[in-house]
Amino acid sequence: MMSDTVVHLSRLQFGMTAMYHFIFVPLTLGLSMLLAIMESVYVMTGRAIWRRMTQFWGILFGINFAMGVATGVTMEFQFGTNWAYYAHYIGDIFGAPLAIEGMMAFFLEATFVGLFFFGWNRLSKVAHLSVTWMVAIGSSFSALWILIANGWMQHPVGAHFNFETMRMEVSHFSEVIFNPVAQAKFVHTVSAGYVTGSIFVLAISALYLLKGRHIEIAKRSMVVAVSFGLASSLAVVVLGDESGYLDGANQKMKIASMESMWTTEKPPASFTLFGIPDQKEKTTHYAIKIPYLLGLIATRSLDTPLEGIQELVQDAKKRVASGMIAYGALQILQTHPNNVQAKAVLTSHQNDLGYGLLLKRYTDDVVDATPGMINMAAWDTVPTSVATLFWAFRAMVACGFFFIVLFGIGFYLSAKRRLTKHRWYWRLALCTFPLAWIASWCGWIVAEFGRQPWVVQGVLPTFLGVSSVSASHVWISLIGFVIFYSLLAIVEVYLMLKYIKLGPKDHDQIESQGE
Repeated sequence: MMSDTVVHLSRLQFGMTAMYHFIFVPLTLGLSMLLAIMESVYVMTGRAIWRRMTQFWGILFGINFAMGVATGVTMEFQFGTNWAYYAHYIGDIFGAPLAIEGMMAFFLEATFVGLFFFGWNRLSKVAHLSVTWMVAIGSSFSALWILIANGWMQHPVGAHFNFETMRMEVSHFSEVIFNPVAQAKFVHTVSAGYVTGSIFVLAISALYLLKGRHIEIAKRSMVVAVSFGLASSLAVVVLGDESGYLDGANQKMKIASMESMWTTEKPPASFTLFGIPDQKEKTTHYAIKIPYLLGLIATRSLDTPLEGIQELVQDAKKRVASGMIAYGALQILQTHPNNVQAKAVLTSHQNDLGYGLLLKRYTDDVVDATPGMINMAAWDTVPTSVATLFWAFRAMVACGFFFIVLFGIGFYLSAKRRLTKHRWYWRLALCTFPLAWIASWCGWIVAEFGRQPWVVQGVLPTFLGVSSVSASHVWISLIGFVIFYSLLAIVEVYLMLKYIKLGPKDHDQIESQGE
């Protein structure tokens, strides 16, 4: 059995690098689409100010894109260094979307990013606009394939376990691609990226207005940001509801933990607006509930119950016991691969094999696990901190509704041609700057922390996926990543502040460069 220290350090390292990488991903998604919108207006109107806007925001996009590439490539190395058994066990499924992302999306995006920057005076207006839209489409394609891979980890479909190779293998790749969980995650994540881009443009534009600089570009940028941001923030809420419904069907423990719902409620279940989860006492103190809301969101019905944590643990005990039978049959097949009876037993209990593997944390002899071990393995299906999930989800939702209000007010002021007359709104927009990233991070905490103890839901426990390395080796790589990413952070902040301070080029400067 792998030591808990190695598992925790490996999870910490991947979590830190993933969260850092996700500083850049949503901004790339959002800015690329905003660039396409701004340049479309330039091509349709012929007004040079829209070209200057596109070029200015394009510089900030380019810095962010480069940092996203640097952090993303290094993050993927960890599948080979820290998560070798995970890569071996499900590499046939997980590797394919990543490979397609590199070939179809990343190279497409990177190629057109170069044309975006160097093609202004070499391509026609329409040709360059096509390039900019291809950058936006490429960014979304990149997110699509990554989220197909991640969605499979949340809801593994289109694959089966091969006892001869001891690996998961693809059986229906179309099911992997069109996995409903992956598709819901894609549209929800991309919409959240659009919100992040809109917040970024809105906040920087507000800063210029407060300083009395680049007013014409700032106010036009704000109009685009509030309009696109309002549509995107509304989409995030609607598409987030779809994700909640799918989690209610496929990841019941995640939903129960997000709500700190310890026992099954009479349907439709209430939504806990506020409370203090107590995992030790298995209760939620000072709960303030909204009747029926959770049941309607998670089941879309009035009579379908949502199981509580304790009932789900009892179900997990049955699955652990079934997984023990599957594991015993697998052991027989390792020495007698043609044993018909063992094949039949494995086939009938195969869906619970992952639950049997949870016992590996307590014993190497899974088939002889004691009732106490089965009980501990079943309780391991509860995330280690229900409170973390509970509050991360509420922070994400609160930010989402705040963004709707923020963009809604901005859209109203824009329609009344008063957006540039209210300094309080500019200050509010500027203070909102970090909230988009906080909301995105909270969303990923809910998605990834809520899946624990699984690296692949119901298939492979996280502690079994790590590499056979010592804790000291993981410490060395963790320190190395911290140093490397800290240097990147310094470069990112320096470049962003430099070009934000410089601002858009003046009209006469652009004219002198051949515009």
